[in-house]
Amino acid sequence: MITRRTFLNDVALGSAGLAIASSAKSYGQILGANDRLNFAVIGLHSRAYAHLSSLKANKAEARITHVCDVDTNTLKKFAGETEQEMGEAPKQEQDFRNVLSVKDVDAITIATPDHWHTPMAILGLQAGKHVYVEKPCSHNPGEGVLLLEAVKKYGKKVQMGTQQRSSPHTIEIVDKIHNGLIGRAYYAKCWYSNVRKSIGVGKPAAVPPQLDWNLWQGPAPRQEYKDNVQPYNWHWFRVWGTGETLNNGTHEVDVCRWALGVDYPTYVSASGGRYHFSGDDWQFYDTLNTDFRYADKMLSWECKCCQGMKFYGRDRGSTIMGTTGTVLVDRDGYEIYDLKGKKTDEVRAQKDQTSSSDLTGRDSMTDRHFANFIAAIKKGEKLNAPIEIGNVAVTMLQLSNIAWETNRILTLEPADGKILHDPEAMKGWNRTYEKGWEPRV
Repeated sequence: MITRRTFLNDVALGSAGLAIASSAKSYGQILGANDRLNFAVIGLHSRAYAHLSSLKANKAEARITHVCDVDTNTLKKFAGETEQEMGEAPKQEQDFRNVLSVKDVDAITIATPDHWHTPMAILGLQAGKHVYVEKPCSHNPGEGVLLLEAVKKYGKKVQMGTQQRSSPHTIEIVDKIHNGLIGRAYYAKCWYSNVRKSIGVGKPAAVPPQLDWNLWQGPAPRQEYKDNVQPYNWHWFRVWGTGETLNNGTHEVDVCRWALGVDYPTYVSASGGRYHFSGDDWQFYDTLNTDFRYADKMLSWECKCCQGMKFYGRDRGSTIMGTTGTVLVDRDGYEIYDLKGKKTDEVRAQKDQTSSSDLTGRDSMTDRHFANFIAAIKKGEKLNAPIEIGNVAVTMLQLSNIAWETNRILTLEPADGKILHDPEAMKGWNRTYEKGWEPRV
């Protein structure tokens, strides 16, 4: 077997390098090359720490002037860490709308629960802010359409947090696949495995005094406060979350469709259920298989979020198969196999270009993703994950949820992903909003 371990250079392909190393084309931007962008970070639990870390990595180009969270304890803690990391104390706001009214804020980053992503992004665009929004960019397909309309109307940059789009080795291998490395690529399979625990049955409880529960719910229909929702388990309630498919599957499905060169499929089917645990409040599956079918290609997603059995020794990853071979790619590198499954090549990313075991996701890919976002604002650099691209994988996986909920194969319009000939399933395209909180472009 021919095995080669090679290491990618620090300079990423395309625009994956840090913003301070990006080419400085003049696009007549208002901001000068030496101006630092003022960021507001909104939603300060977990993933926000990756935003803080990446803005620190791009400190020559950006500062954090405001931090926002509906929980004042979380707000105070994050503000203190921001001051320590950035050397400047940010202003603290419990209500993000106060930040949107601040003229000097150039961009916002959104790491809130999913039900707030699109409504908050639209409000940010309307206030003249650029937006970095975590995946999934929306709670339902209809919101994705609204967000695309808002981007077109208000003309600001919106980057979705699928940071593998800024990974040097992923950019490299996708380019090689597109140039015939494994012949004609026609099948991709991706997966995610974890050992999540049961969330139990929540009990009605008094809202903690530091939490603005009304603002936390925002556009979602009002629910009584229970003791097993905050700060993370909202993922598993349909009114706020989107399940593991959107929580983690967005990353790998996006890589697979990028490698295959496809957008919306013709058919979607999904099967699975809540098998590992029963009797708790978890409203989604813990085990799911989804197939996306195209005219001449296929993409599969497998979720096992309570059973940690790995594939290829990895708890997440993607395989892309073609007429002459297969590529296995994850956040730490890629491997190439011939048609019979014999490994012929292997690439491991440098330590500063790889993923991280940190639960908040602080890693160099996110650093580069933020660098690309900053360079797009300041210098007109092309976004690696503009919302027009990011929304495709998100919508596909929301359709997977609809296929699972309705227990039938969905036939789609490949131009926009809308469900054909099934009015009942199409009801899942949108959601019900709390009166007065509906997002509008």
